[in-house]
Amino acid sequence: MTTTPPAAAGAPRPITGQPVALGTAPGRWVLLATVLASAMALLDATAVNVALPSISRDLGSSLSGLQWTVTGYTLALASLVLLGGALGDRYGRRRVFVLGVVWFAVASLACGLAQTTGQLVAARVLQGIGGALLTPGSLAIIQASFRHQDRPRAIGLWSALGGLAGLVGPFLAGFLVDTVGWRWVFGINVPFAVVVVLVAARHLPESRDPERTGRFDVLGAVLGALALAGVTDALITAGSDPGQPEVWVAAAVGVLAGAAFVVRERRAAQPMLPLGVFADRQFTGANLSTLAVYGALGGVMFFLVLQLQTVLGYGATAAGAALLPTILVITLLSARAGALAQRIGPRLPMTVGPLVAAGGLLWLTRVGPGSSWWVDVLPGSLGLGLGMSLVVAPLTATVLGAAPDHLAGVASGVNNAVARAANLLAVAALPVAVGLSGDDHTDAASFSDGYSLAVGVCAAVMVLGAAVSWATVRNDVLRT
Repeated sequence: MTTTPPAAAGAPRPITGQPVALGTAPGRWVLLATVLASAMALLDATAVNVALPSISRDLGSSLSGLQWTVTGYTLALASLVLLGGALGDRYGRRRVFVLGVVWFAVASLACGLAQTTGQLVAARVLQGIGGALLTPGSLAIIQASFRHQDRPRAIGLWSALGGLAGLVGPFLAGFLVDTVGWRWVFGINVPFAVVVVLVAARHLPESRDPERTGRFDVLGAVLGALALAGVTDALITAGSDPGQPEVWVAAAVGVLAGAAFVVRERRAAQPMLPLGVFADRQFTGANLSTLAVYGALGGVMFFLVLQLQTVLGYGATAAGAALLPTILVITLLSARAGALAQRIGPRLPMTVGPLVAAGGLLWLTRVGPGSSWWVDVLPGSLGLGLGMSLVVAPLTATVLGAAPDHLAGVASGVNNAVARAANLLAVAALPVAVGLSGDDHTDAASFSDGYSLAVGVCAAVMVLGAAVSWATVRNDVLRT
């Protein structure tokens, strides 16, 4: 499971037609389509980790193959989500949203039909492109479609209902793996997509931003993707042999592309990522905290599911169910934590939350041969969920509060991309950092030692996120 900060809404955009009201038939259709699409993408993101051991057995995947199965999707999504939002603003949010849903469904079908690890990774990259088209569009459609006074409630319903997919995703994935096979973890997206397309075609109003003119920053998107891909490839390949030339070539490509990306964004007339938003210390600090917190979360979820199945002998259903406490606590308490941050300021929740989560992670380092779910897994999972519930909503609100109103959409997209990139880098870097490679994920003794160290590293990264929040975030950022 990878939880990402909800892409919050920016300033209202002009729309075609009349705004719809919440509670009416048109409003319910808008919510149905956007919630189902978001749930489809979120369910896939939270479910795939549970299927990894089964994928490895069926396709003969190495640990690096499993890493690419996760990071291929995240790489494309993190690199292109800002461009996807811009395409919707220009050409029509409904049009790009529907294109993303169809693309995502076709790529999901390709994932389910893959016969080799390479085919699966390629299909996952295509899935990520579809996700980058539909993810920003779902919330943008809500923002553009509903009346101003109904938008907060509509966004709250979208977030809550979409969050249910994250809640049931791991359990559903485990059930599918144990009953009909891992391929249906991807195949289940197709009927969801059919419903979304039918509803969108008949009931979603079209909207666009008439001020979106000029060329798209395609070069910026390509350079950003190349930078992430180079670094990711270097980290994953280093797991088998850090000294081989491919590692250094990939690392050099990633670093050079990253430098070129910064130069491009500084000089472009309409950059994909306006670097000026990082001039605000709180905005930069909140995004650095995002990088730490979501990197740690993504890393532990990758390792925990493998540990439960490889070392403790859990079936996929039981491993998926073991993640439910964390996701349930986040789902139930995040809104209340957001309200608390509004009253007292975000600095304390954004500091205490990662520290509580770090405590949960330290408890989870105990999980090993002979561990009890009640004693070793459940307390740590609850601690992780409690800590994340304290930080998710305040962190997103801080990012938006620190950015100028006219850049709220950009700020939201940046934070979403940072969270995705954090997960990407964590899954790529942690195995090599703890000395795991090749087929170590199938050997209980080798993997268990690496697991404990990896989760300990994630706990330390959580503490780093808390320190960044304490040093950079002020309580007045949410005051109106």
